[in-house]
Parts: sequence; C-alpha cells; structure tokens
Amino acid sequence: MDKLRTEFKKSKKEILFSALFFIIIAILIFIPTGFEKNIYVNAEGVRAKIIAVDNTSIYNTGMINQGEQTATIKILSGNHKGKEIQGTNMLTGKLELDKFFEPGDTAWVLIEQDSSGKIIFANLIDHYRIGNEILLVSTFTVLLIIFSGFTGVRTLLSFLFALLSIWKILIPLMLKGYSPILVSLFVGNALTITTLLLVGGFTKKSYAAIISSISCSFITAITALAFGHIFEINGAVMQWSESLIYAGFKNLDLTGILYGGIYLASSGAILDLAIDISSALEEIQINHPKVSRKSLFDSGIRIGKSVVGSQTTTLLLAYMGSYISVMMVYMAQGTNIITIFNSKPIAAEVLHTFVGCIGLVLVSPLTSLVSSIYFTQVDKTDDIKISA
Repeated sequence: MDKLRTEFKKSKKEILFSALFFIIIAILIFIPTGFEKNIYVNAEGVRAKIIAVDNTSIYNTGMINQGEQTATIKILSGNHKGKEIQGTNMLTGKLELDKFFEPGDTAWVLIEQDSSGKIIFANLIDHYRIGNEILLVSTFTVLLIIFSGFTGVRTLLSFLFALLSIWKILIPLMLKGYSPILVSLFVGNALTITTLLLVGGFTKKSYAAIISSISCSFITAITALAFGHIFEINGAVMQWSESLIYAGFKNLDLTGILYGGIYLASSGAILDLAIDISSALEEIQINHPKVSRKSLFDSGIRIGKSVVGSQTTTLLLAYMGSYISVMMVYMAQGTNIITIFNSKPIAAEVLHTFVGCIGLVLVSPLTSLVSSIYFTQVDKTDDIKISA
C-alpha cells in the first residue's frame, strides 16, 4: 500500500511538471527573438503552384546550367492569393543551390512589391517542403506515443523545449554579442536538467544523471577551449559563419560559437549515457537493496565499459557522416592522409568528435561514483576502487 501511495505521488508530480512545461513552451513560442524585422522591406513569402515553365533562357556548360528559368505561377497564399504571374528561377551554376521546377510543383516564392502593393518581381526560392516535413514529424510523433505512452509525450515536450530554447534563447543571445560559451553552458545545462526530469521523472536515477552530466559539461567546454586554441582553428570554419559578419554582425565571436556548438553537440550524448548507467544501477539497487557501495560502483564501471564503446562509435559516425563528401573529394584527388587530417575542416571535425568522446569516457565513472553514493547507505567499511 505504501508503495502504491509513493508511486501515485511520483506520478502526480511528473504530471504537474509536464503541465508546467506545456505552459513554459507556450510562453517560449510567443517570446520575441528581437530579430523578427524582415530586412526585405517590401517583400512577401508565399506558396505558389507552377503552371508552366520556360527553359529557353537556360544554357549548359558541361555539367553546369546557368541563366534563368521562367515560370507561370498561381499564388496560393498571402495578399495576392489567386493571382497568376510570371516568376523567375535564377541559376547560379552551383548544384547545391540550384533547383528546377516542373508544372505541378509547389514553390516557395519571394514577391517584391512597390509602395502601393503592386507586384514588381517574383523570385522562385525553392520547392515548398513544409507539408512533407510536417508529415515526417507527425509520423515520428505518432510512433513515439504508440510505443512509449506518456513517457513519449514527455519526450516530445523535452524535444520541443530544446528546439525553442535554441531558437528563442541561444541564437538571439549569441547574435546580441553575449559570450557563446556561457550562453551554451546555460542553455545546455538547462536542457540537460529538464530532459532528464521529463524522461526519467523525479527519481534518484535522474538526479544522479543530472549531477554527472553537468559536471562533465564543464569539463567538455574547457577541453573544447583548450584544444581549439592548440589546434589554432577559428570559427570561420563553420558553414555560413562569414555571412554573419558581412550581414553586419562583425563583432561576433565566431570561435566562441564554434566551441559552444561543440559542447552542445556532445551534451546530448553525455546525458544519454549518464541516464543509461544510473538507470541500470538503480535497478540493481532496487532488486538488491543491501548491495554495497563498492559493488554498485564496480557494476557501473563494467556497464560503462560496454556502453562507452558503442556511444563513442555512434558519435564518430554522426559527426563524420556529414563530412563524407569532403573526405571523398580529398581521396579522389589522391591527397595524402597527413594533408587531409591537417586541413582546417577535417581538424575541426576531429576536435568536434574527440572532445565529445572525452566527455563520454569521463561521464561513465562519474555517474557510477555519484550513483553508488546516492543509491546506497553509508558504509564506512566500503573502499571504492575502479575495477580493471
């Protein structure tokens, strides 16, 4: 009976916490970033249906197409909904940026207007993908709730909170010139705490994972700063980073943003491993209440040895997967392996990957230590030693 009462109190607390998060997320949605003003004063983004296309102004140079594709489009949203106008798709000769439209496609179009609202020019920006993205996210949401129940709902809350925190807090504060490292640590640790409480509940395993994750977050940030300085890598190595400077944000600390990004990218894997180990140790303690502190610690180390290996490989694949094309270019040119790993883009990925791996390696013994102390009664005869 006492166990049922305890479980009810715990469930009630988790439900109230989840309800509180609905409110926090709603507030975050409506909080302005301070950058809502569109720099394109007389422009409006609209959906449009491609009625017909004209490719006569496109000319081919080898594999590259240049010129412009014109199209008759029907506007599907905005102030000019229902109008049929001519739109232009400018081709730059870059495969990563260029796109071609066919009749029946739906496009995202930027319409330029004069002071009276008359359409001057319609630029076909890209294919409209929002509907398909919503379909993909909805599929993920339904599957998560079906297979995870209320835990899945809490997972979605933490996921949404993370997205909004990055969009509404992290990015605006960085653009306003605040220290990227401090902002990243603040947002990252807030996400760590809330994610673990939402997914793991108000339990000992969550508290142990929070303590070890936050401790490792500071170690990871310091390691990123130290080795980033040794590697002599600046933030300009990040894609699109120079565009920020040319857009008027010349005082941004791009290198600090790089280091903050490295910490944030690894923090998710760190909290994941921390909750895995603390959950396993909590189960051991529940099923064997008289387990000694030393035995619990040794179990955590042994569990960590198995999990860390797979997690570090996962981290390596996640980071290097995005750089497959760069590696292929180097190999196709017969570039020496020393030259490849000495190049700034690859060295930045090495920094990214192994700073995260260091955090993963350290969180295992730290979580084991915190959990063994937190889950067991004080036993002065115990002498905690890391097993080989």
